Amino acid sequence: MLRRSSLYETEPVDFLAQPWFFELRGGGGNFADAEQLLHALQGIERAFGSRKLVARGPRIIDLDILFYGARMIRTEEMEIPHPRMAERRFVLVPLAELAPGLRHPVLWRNDCRIDRRREGQEHVQLWQPQRIDVQ
Repeated sequence: MLRRSSLYETEPVDFLAQPWFFELRGGGGNFADAEQLLHALQGIERAFGSRKLVARGPRIIDLDILFYGARMIRTEEMEIPHPRMAERRFVLVPLAELAPGLRHPVLWRNDCRIDRRREGQEHVQLWQPQRIDVQ
């Protein structure tokens, strides 16, 4: 069963000269292995025309694997759990909503606790569509 968090608006990190991002976290699915999932996500990125021209810079869509169950995977192609997720409030806020009891398999901490320590870092807010009043 596929699940997803709410949609969040977040300010950029690292490469600041770009618009804010939309973020959400999803979970579930039925993939035989992490490599198969990675290739499926890369196919979606290509279909949207997303290219990584600048490291951590603007792109149309960026799909990452944060966890693959409790497995730890390190290959040339991927590192799971995602190596910088515990440093990124924009990752942790929607993840804590989606899976509040999830424990990081390397750090052995609950992501909600990690997020509270990140308070005051990059701005993450629940996205609210703007209302347009028609007269």
